[in-house]
Amino acid sequence: MLTGIRLVSEAAELAARRHNGQRRKGRGEEPYINHLAEVANMLSEVTNGEDAELVAAGWLHDTIEDSETTNDELADRFGLRVAGLVVECTDDMSLPKSERRQKQIEDAPKQSPGAKLIKIADKVSNIRARIFANPSAEQREELADYAAWAEQVVAGCRGGNATLDALFDEAVANARRAP
Repeated sequence: MLTGIRLVSEAAELAARRHNGQRRKGRGEEPYINHLAEVANMLSEVTNGEDAELVAAGWLHDTIEDSETTNDELADRFGLRVAGLVVECTDDMSLPKSERRQKQIEDAPKQSPGAKLIKIADKVSNIRARIFANPSAEQREELADYAAWAEQVVAGCRGGNATLDALFDEAVANARRAP
């Protein structure tokens, strides 16, 4: 079984391969791997690097949703906890966006402590990516909509890490101050 730095390194490599060529919304459509790196780094920072499985799951949190990766593959390669965290963070892409969003709000309070931390870090990263220096009216509207929804999801995730909660609050405040 992989542990420590090796676990995180292998997770980062798999995430990079599975998201190869994908772009993210915001920030000039940067490579998607930048989002995963930001989420994993945030998780490492707020836990003082003491939870390699959580950081690995941060790298992998979108792999089932966005690629052909399976839960079994993640469990075999990274262990049951990492795979379980990723599954908890995976949206059912067969549902319409509005239903997926509502499901995240409803499911957030029921998730494991680790999945809640990943959800918050994911929302922080996504809000940051939607803040533009000179946003169009559409970009401002999309940011406001995303931040309002993210607040509802994160309301069910708070309390597991004060630093991460504060990073989320800062991201929302920055979104509200955005031009």
